[in-house]
Amino acid sequence: METSLRARVRAGDPDAFRQLFDEYASVVYRHAVRLTGDWAMADDIVSLTFLEAWRLRERLFPGDDSPRPWLLGIATNVTRNTARAARRHQAALARLPPPGPVPDFADEVARRLADTEELAAAQRALRTMRRGEREVFTLCVWEGLDAATAAEALGVAVGTVRARLSRARKRLRELTELELIGGTDGNGGTSGTGGNRGMGGNQGAGHGTGHDTVQRATTAGQIPGSRHQAARSTQEKKR
Repeated sequence: METSLRARVRAGDPDAFRQLFDEYASVVYRHAVRLTGDWAMADDIVSLTFLEAWRLRERLFPGDDSPRPWLLGIATNVTRNTARAARRHQAALARLPPPGPVPDFADEVARRLADTEELAAAQRALRTMRRGEREVFTLCVWEGLDAATAAEALGVAVGTVRARLSRARKRLRELTELELIGGTDGNGGTSGTGGNRGMGGNQGAGHGTGHDTVQRATTAGQIPGSRHQAARSTQEKKR
């Protein structure tokens, strides 16, 4: 019987680890983009995730199950650590004198504007959630993991995952409905006169439109064409 990929990675087989990277780098990249909203940071997270996966390979239990939840759990932890390091870095930069003029990157911004706007809309809603709810939402909704698998990836109870997911869905629905009728005040509160309608998630046409916006916010995380996906497509054409 052929040895499973998990067992080969656990044993330190370089070819198996190369296969692991080829098959799951794009998955980790998408997950990192959805958590951070930053393509460049997502690249760093992919590298750090697989470095950490190699270091922790003996913790990968042998078997025939997909190693995807294990990798996504590592990527989530790496993202947390990277965010903390970024905050410390920004605090240090804030203590420096103001920088000089920077070059105009208008052309680069214009090429990516549409994707950036969609991702930013989803990120605005996700940032109002607690970290645990945000992580569960990305794993269960954008990555398609079930509650049990997400619980395994995050190291929490299944009931905790379900509760966080329920709160995250409700919060996202409320926020998108509020944006349609007048937006928020930047702190999660309502602006204008539409607050009561936005919180009433089942009131007529407003609810239907809000649901459509939730769907758009959900699919906004499906980032088209990462560098890892393009590289993998090229490899497949050569086979």
